Amino acid sequence: MELSELRQVLPADEPAYRAEQLYRAIYRQKVGELVQISSLPAKIRTELSQNAELGLPEVDQVYNSTDGTRRYLLRLADNRTVETVLMPEEDRDTVCISSQVGCPVDCKFCMTALMGLERSLTAGEIVGQVLFVARDNGLLVDNRRFNIVMMGMGEPLLNLPNVLKATRILCDPNAVGMSERRITVSTSGIIPKIEELGKQAVRPKLAISLNASTEESRQELMPITRKWHLKDLIEACRAYPLREWEKLTFEYVLLGGVNDSDADARRVVQLLAHLDCKVNLIALNPGPGIPYLTPDPERVASFQNIVKRAMPCFIRRPRGLDIYAACGQLKRNTA
Repeated sequence: MELSELRQVLPADEPAYRAEQLYRAIYRQKVGELVQISSLPAKIRTELSQNAELGLPEVDQVYNSTDGTRRYLLRLADNRTVETVLMPEEDRDTVCISSQVGCPVDCKFCMTALMGLERSLTAGEIVGQVLFVARDNGLLVDNRRFNIVMMGMGEPLLNLPNVLKATRILCDPNAVGMSERRITVSTSGIIPKIEELGKQAVRPKLAISLNASTEESRQELMPITRKWHLKDLIEACRAYPLREWEKLTFEYVLLGGVNDSDADARRVVQLLAHLDCKVNLIALNPGPGIPYLTPDPERVASFQNIVKRAMPCFIRRPRGLDIYAACGQLKRNTA
């Protein structure tokens, strides 16, 4: 709930600042139980705990990688589960969160796609992942760089109202207090929703999953793109209202012998030539049921060298491969 909604939860005769105390306690102080909100009178705490729930997810399983990555399988109120991943680094922490239970997009190189879509998450379930992981790992926005990427389960732009509401709570200085610069949402390219996102006053940064250099290849790898064509996606990106500090990010999963040739790299440069953007390359993270191979490092390096002559291009290092926590691997695996 946002602040205006919390005011409706409290008794009508309570002063307005009580809602602000409740708001800060939940999101800023990250309390675990409503009865723990010491700034509220005992009577209100008791009433709240009897009539409302905080709504945080519960841990079903936690998997720890040798590289420090931690994958959470979190259980929601209806017993469905989602994946959330913490990736700690020396200078910052990154939390990868889910926006849906499963995913409807059916990308052929992604294990989440094998689940299909079960349902979308509420704004509370999206924010709840951040609050849970932050509290469990002592992540405090005030004293350490802390990034959020909506790149877990789901297509965020097909759950845009809840993604936007969650972003407002995450970015409110009286709530979680994050900067919009530290939140990124990744989409397969839902063009009408990209346009809608660009009109929002508070919004995350935008990343586009490109993954192919031709219309035919992209439609084969990402069937949902048969509805939204590549040339139209590039036009939508050209029209997208970037803020003065912002670049578009394009993500490209490299599949051995499929989309990783030097010719593919040159076509990517041509596609993105007039956009203010950067490219992140992801060598396929393999898994059961995925019919593609990870390209050799030399092939990845050759692709990068071609693209980076024209625009910033980075190779994203996989995290948590040994616990199925890397990009494209989130499918409730028990490893």
